[in-house]
Amino acid sequence: MARHKKGRDIHGIVLLDKRQGISSNKALQEVKRLYNANKAGHTGSLDPLATGLLPICLGEATKVSGFMLADDKRYQTVIQLGVMTDTGDVDGTVLAVKDVPEISEQQLAACLASFIGQIEQVPPMYSALKHHGKKLYELAREGITVERKARKITIYAIQCLGYADGLLTLDVQCSKGTYIRTLAEDIGHALKCGATVKELRRTVAGQFKLEDALTIEQLQAVPSDNELLTILIAVDKPLQAIPAINISHSDADLILHGQQISVSNEDSNEGLRRLYHEGQFLGLGEMLMNAKIQPRKLFNLN
Repeated sequence: MARHKKGRDIHGIVLLDKRQGISSNKALQEVKRLYNANKAGHTGSLDPLATGLLPICLGEATKVSGFMLADDKRYQTVIQLGVMTDTGDVDGTVLAVKDVPEISEQQLAACLASFIGQIEQVPPMYSALKHHGKKLYELAREGITVERKARKITIYAIQCLGYADGLLTLDVQCSKGTYIRTLAEDIGHALKCGATVKELRRTVAGQFKLEDALTIEQLQAVPSDNELLTILIAVDKPLQAIPAINISHSDADLILHGQQISVSNEDSNEGLRRLYHEGQFLGLGEMLMNAKIQPRKLFNLN
């Protein structure tokens, strides 16, 4: 017997300003319930300690979450120098406390500059990465530590917003896969006093900005369902960097049935294309060497 869907077919992206103290999954479930959507996903977890921009994908928008995971990010963070914890933030168990040495502006600037560019970073044990099918944070909670390979990430910029009483406030622009907790620990190590994250707020994810996000309380206060729907960002918005082409009715029918189409007078460079018919976004196709387009990811937005 076929299972009935729970919730409505709603497609779009909600920019949520996640509050502190809840998991990204709990924040996701709150938005999903509010919209009574049958499908939802987020685009990169924020720790319970962290707040800020968490794009929530509803319905067919979940198909673009993978593209959004690859986006660059920006954070504001407050780092507590002289304290080290097992999680890399103040929610964890304190492992050591050290005196914070006198740090001149020049020393601090040189330290931060040393982390700018492509660097290697070892992911923390308290992360959602998997080891033999089990999440690292699950192993960490069991007291198990496993070796993690360093990964290349890019720090585009670090701006010091303030330093006083052992608290270092930074604005960090970085690539996907960057752990601010690990960056904080590495900065603390470089300054020979250790460090842990006290506050963390995501301000930018790809093309989306925190100033355009709403808290769950603001979303709940929206007076009507129709107004809630107008808040949704179009499914294809995160894909704007991919070239777009408009196709005929007959070609659209072929694409929707998984068949290749031939294109003329079109940029023949290989790669993905956004496909549209009469303004309707159909999905993504791949331009092949023979000037044909193969459908790769189709969207049912009806």
